[in-house]
Amino acid sequence: MSGASVLVVGAGPVGVVAALAAAQAGFRVTLCEAETAIDSSPRASTTHPSTLELIDRLGLIERFMEEGLVARKFQFWDRPARRLIAEFDHAALAGETRFPFVVQTEQHKLARMGLDALARHSDTTVRFGAPLTGLVQDADSVTAALGDGETVRADWMIGADGGRSTVRKLLEIEFEGYTWPERFIVLTVLDDYAALLGCCLRNYLADPEEWTNLFKVAGDDGAGRWRAVFPTRPDESDADALSDDGAEARLQRALPFDRRYRLVHRNLYKVHQRVAARFRSGRVFLAGDAAHVNNPIGGLGLNFGIHDALDLIDTLRAVALEGADARLLDRYERRRRPLNIEFVQLQTVANKQRLEEKDPAARRARLDELAATAAYPRRHKQFLMRSSLIDAVRKAATID
Repeated sequence: MSGASVLVVGAGPVGVVAALAAAQAGFRVTLCEAETAIDSSPRASTTHPSTLELIDRLGLIERFMEEGLVARKFQFWDRPARRLIAEFDHAALAGETRFPFVVQTEQHKLARMGLDALARHSDTTVRFGAPLTGLVQDADSVTAALGDGETVRADWMIGADGGRSTVRKLLEIEFEGYTWPERFIVLTVLDDYAALLGCCLRNYLADPEEWTNLFKVAGDDGAGRWRAVFPTRPDESDADALSDDGAEARLQRALPFDRRYRLVHRNLYKVHQRVAARFRSGRVFLAGDAAHVNNPIGGLGLNFGIHDALDLIDTLRAVALEGADARLLDRYERRRRPLNIEFVQLQTVANKQRLEEKDPAARRARLDELAATAAYPRRHKQFLMRSSLIDAVRKAATID
């Protein structure tokens, strides 16, 4: 085992993946999390082919697929007309990836299985209930102060502590971008939208009044459940949006049903499009939501964060363990920041605009374009190469 060490702040999926990859590479690893347990609230779940390749590299793919749902296709619908506009099939990527499909596995499951794998590495320490309160660095190391007064020293630090990142704030790095005026509400039901609507496991429903995303996850019990995502009105109160009647009214507008939906969970959150001005400050790096946040339409944020983690560990290994020139460390920011803007920020904004378009002529043109893209094999594949982040991975490899 090398003497080189990495301190990872944040035990969400990106932090756990970074810690596991670092341990597998030969680093001594400390993983610190402010909360006392993994956050199991419904959050990101769609994992794209390019990310499945990385999960396979970590040795987690079999369990990851067992605990999720394989989804080969996704669909776009005109919600007011209840009409299918376009269907995309990842089978078109069969020659480009070993995983021509997505897997719907909730992010807390990835964190849990990563922690299980990390526990098999002897030179690792995992600390829950250990919030970061300060950090100092010099030419050789980073020292973190934790909430209990303890300090932890490491050669490198990775801030993977979410959109409100303490690491980013302590480094005084600007989080450039904006917050959408509406919030997103997620309603989880036990009713089967595939049977009710005739849709597949991932669906985007365009509507100028209230778009909806519908996708199925396995749930911790493996029995399956559906998440419906909606925008709120900017003037709508939290209490109204989250109320039983408010939630039921939204579900009924999305798809009228002859009885009340079996609602089992609801969540309301603000939505941002932001990118950190820098992804590196000396021996400290940002990854995942600490470095970039975006609206979830298309399921790109967590995927890109996992790509961050593996790219960063590969870079640190080359410098710290294999003797590469330290100037290589700047490659991480050269790759990750512009690629996030190009493949995540621009794409998720476009995805949202496509669903919410209000001008009748522009709306018709957007939906017609989608239908034409799906209908022609070459364009169909190009769309999937971008939406699955395969193009982003290949472009990253060209940036030295």
